[in-house]
Amino acid sequence: MDDAAWARHANPWSVVSRMTALPLMTLAIWSRVWLGWVAVLPIALVLLWIWWNPRAFGRPASTDTWASRGTFGERVFLNRAQVPIPRHHLGWAKGLAWISGIGAFPWIYGLWILDPGFILGGLTLMIGGKLWFVDRMVWLYQDMQDRHPEYALWLR
Repeated sequence: MDDAAWARHANPWSVVSRMTALPLMTLAIWSRVWLGWVAVLPIALVLLWIWWNPRAFGRPASTDTWASRGTFGERVFLNRAQVPIPRHHLGWAKGLAWISGIGAFPWIYGLWILDPGFILGGLTLMIGGKLWFVDRMVWLYQDMQDRHPEYALWLR
C-alpha cells in the first residue's frame, strides 16, 4: 500500500468496521440453509465489503488512537526486513497469528456441520487473536517510533 492507502487504513472507523467481516461471513455462509445456492450472493457481498473497507474511509482527523497506532504497528511489522524489530515483538506476533489461524479450524468445521459452539469458539480465537495482535502492534509502534524517526512522523 502507498502512504495514502495506509492513512485511510489507519482510520479508526476502518479498523473497527473490519471486525465485522468474520461475523458477517459466518451469517452469509450459514444462509445456505435458507437460501441454498443463492447464498453465494451474501458471501460475495461480504467479500466485496472486505475489499472495499480499507478504501471506504478517508484519512482520519487524528491518528492518536489505539486503532491508528495498531495499524502503524502492522506497517512497522511488515517493514521488519528493512528496519529490524525487537525479537519479543516478532515472537508475540507469530504466536498470535497462530492462535487466529487455529481458530479457523473449529469455525470452518462448525459452519460445515452448522454447530454454533464450534463457530463461536473459532470466532473467539480468530477475532480475539486478531485484537490481541493489534494491541501488540500498538506496543511495537510505540517502541519503534522512538528508534526510527520516519515512524514518529505518522502520528498526528
